Amino acid sequence: MKLKVITSNPGKVAEYQKELSGYGIEMEHVRLPYDEVQTSDLEEVVNKGMDAIIAKGVRDFIIDDSGLFVDALKGFPGVWPAYAQKTIGNPGILRLMEGVADRGAEFRCCIGCDVNGERIVVTGRCRGVITESEQGEGGFGFDPVFSHDGVRTFAEIPMDEKNSVSHRGNAVRLLIDALKSKGLI
Repeated sequence: MKLKVITSNPGKVAEYQKELSGYGIEMEHVRLPYDEVQTSDLEEVVNKGMDAIIAKGVRDFIIDDSGLFVDALKGFPGVWPAYAQKTIGNPGILRLMEGVADRGAEFRCCIGCDVNGERIVVTGRCRGVITESEQGEGGFGFDPVFSHDGVRTFAEIPMDEKNSVSHRGNAVRLLIDALKSKGLI
């Protein structure tokens, strides 16, 4: 089986390929612009994106959307991580969290997959905390200020370890379970 990974990020394609190749699924990178609905709900963003892609006649694909939801900031930046990174970055998040005791946060990744006309939507989560300062050189985005274990940030751990606990890794495992339960792999 071959699935199109619709993204502008080739790194995502490699991640999916690594996780799904053992199930006989081959990934094809496709850059296909589509309108993303502006809402605070990841599943709604993914479902509307899937509708738009299917309306263009594309089938057998994967899309995803991710966000960082900070408890003390009432879920901000949520589904707008790219905007938050571009406008205030990690230093801005840390400024907003100055003096805040509740540093709880959750990364979420929602994956939408169309296979043989079957729609699967799953959401993986990773609970953690916002650190007091940026730490680490790896990863991207909010990785230097998010710690899943309260000790190291996502920017400080190897990619394989990150994938074993991250929101995207958890979402991919949920996708695999859903594909298996439907007899698609």
